Amino acid sequence: MIPIKNGREADKMRHSCRTASEILDRVGEIIRPGISTKEVDEAAADFMAEARVKSAFLGYRLGHRVFPGNICISVNDEVVHGIGSQRRIQYGDIVKLDIGVIQDGWVGDTAATVPVGMIAENVDVLLRATQSALDRAINIASEGTRLGDICAEIEDEARRHRFSVVREFVGHGVGRKLHEEPQIPNYGKRGSGPRLRAGMTLAIEPMINMGAAEVRLMSDGWTVRTADGMPSAHFEHTVLITKEEPEILTWRGKTQLK
Repeated sequence: MIPIKNGREADKMRHSCRTASEILDRVGEIIRPGISTKEVDEAAADFMAEARVKSAFLGYRLGHRVFPGNICISVNDEVVHGIGSQRRIQYGDIVKLDIGVIQDGWVGDTAATVPVGMIAENVDVLLRATQSALDRAINIASEGTRLGDICAEIEDEARRHRFSVVREFVGHGVGRKLHEEPQIPNYGKRGSGPRLRAGMTLAIEPMINMGAAEVRLMSDGWTVRTADGMPSAHFEHTVLITKEEPEILTWRGKTQLK
């Protein structure tokens, strides 16, 4: 069953998602050459403490594995779930920031890919195509739309640029839990899947690779990298489905590409 939020619950989601987006913008502002990814993670923890929210990722369990970071921070060919370390960010890198917070029992989840200085032209195209895929998917996310239409919209935009979508990791419903039904792959068949209903809150998150779709899990048990070492981009919004236009709960300004 896909959870449906009532009016009060939707308001709670608005607050948690707004906080997540504000923290993402603040973290994005400190990304610069020379800063370590651990310093970025620690700054995110400070911002969460100031906002009186908890990380939705820190301590997250997957089998015997426990996630040790406050946020996911993934660089260049790292796709998702990167852990802050002594690695220093370099000019020309792309840095994926995935922020999840728990506020008053509700989760806000959002992500963006931040370019560090001037980046290669083909990498810039990758970032813009990934953000465009997210925008296009959100634009059709209204009551009555089939879930498969959203998934296909993302895949079609990636293919239009001759990129590939990550298949092993997907978007998801979000609310009281970080991961709720439904799963939202970044590929799919139009006209398939359940119809969206007003009150659903969905974390839509294209993960698009410049090269092949294949990925590999690193020895830390969390970090996912592209198998061919080519760059990957990731953007995410939490969206409230309504009877009219979708409401982007994690709308932000500073970490949107211009």
